Amino acid sequence: MAKLKVAIIGCGSIAQNRHLMEYEANEQVDIMAVCDIVEERAMVTAEAFGARSYTDYEDLLAKENVDAVSVCLPNYLHAPVSIASLNAGAHVLCEKPMATSSEEAEEMINTAARTGKKLMIAHNQRFVASHQKARQLIEAGEIGKVYSFRTTFGHGGPEGWSADGTDSWFFKKDQAFIGAMGDLGVHKADLLRYLLGEEFIDVAGFIENNAKEGISVDDNAVCILRSESGVVGTLTASWAYRPEEDNSTIIYGEKATLRLEDDPQYSLISQYATGEIVKYELGQIQSNEDGGQTNTHVIDHFVESIIEDTTPLIDGYEGKRSLEIILGALQSGETRKISKLEK
Repeated sequence: MAKLKVAIIGCGSIAQNRHLMEYEANEQVDIMAVCDIVEERAMVTAEAFGARSYTDYEDLLAKENVDAVSVCLPNYLHAPVSIASLNAGAHVLCEKPMATSSEEAEEMINTAARTGKKLMIAHNQRFVASHQKARQLIEAGEIGKVYSFRTTFGHGGPEGWSADGTDSWFFKKDQAFIGAMGDLGVHKADLLRYLLGEEFIDVAGFIENNAKEGISVDDNAVCILRSESGVVGTLTASWAYRPEEDNSTIIYGEKATLRLEDDPQYSLISQYATGEIVKYELGQIQSNEDGGQTNTHVIDHFVESIIEDTTPLIDGYEGKRSLEIILGALQSGETRKISKLEK
């Protein structure tokens, strides 16, 4: 079978550390082209991966007959470039958050449906071994009724991760739209939906910029969420956690508490009401720290969905539902009222 021809649009850190490396490692893929508005970055990346370089994504889509595109751009470009790629006949893997509004997300979904192409959103936390095991335990009734949760995703900020450092688009509202909540919080919104297997109906958001100066987006946020069955809990996103990253989740149930990525050795710990404790060594979660980048399984799943013609685990509908939690939190922070989410 011929290999999938892939293009990566945007050659910043997420492309360098995740998409490009994982495509290159996948034997069913050929990286044909890369694009970045910084010409030198595009050329250096193209040379490293044996691809052609572009500085204009429309030029790339017109000249390259690719099967799939990864959209690794500032948030405000996710929807327009994804839509253009779908219309050009390519399957699309778009970085999170998938869009800056529900309307944009809906247009992406409709375009994918009309063109018959796959649309996947790069929420990698569903592929983490501890998260998959926790979902299995919850589904099997191992912890009984779920009562509450707390989930956190925080690190020192994009300046230590982004290709442009302190001048990164992550800090600029006109390009990022939303800060830590869009960068990190949306991951956890998607994870909670995945773990609990239900939707959230209410969100209260406390969205602040209290840690970094000279930025126009949030760097600290805490949300209170309520699910359709009445599970309540907190979601925290921060760019002010030093020196170490925190990517933990705790699920409190009737029969047990699950601690995910909360221990340096055991990625999942089940603490039962009977006193029994089960510790699972399932491998470390992806992190921004040195040596923390291995296979997220996002690229492999995307490629498999194309080859096998299956629906991606996080398709446009899933991405939109997770985005709407963040949009609701943002609205709540502005209005000081609880946001109601559509079921």
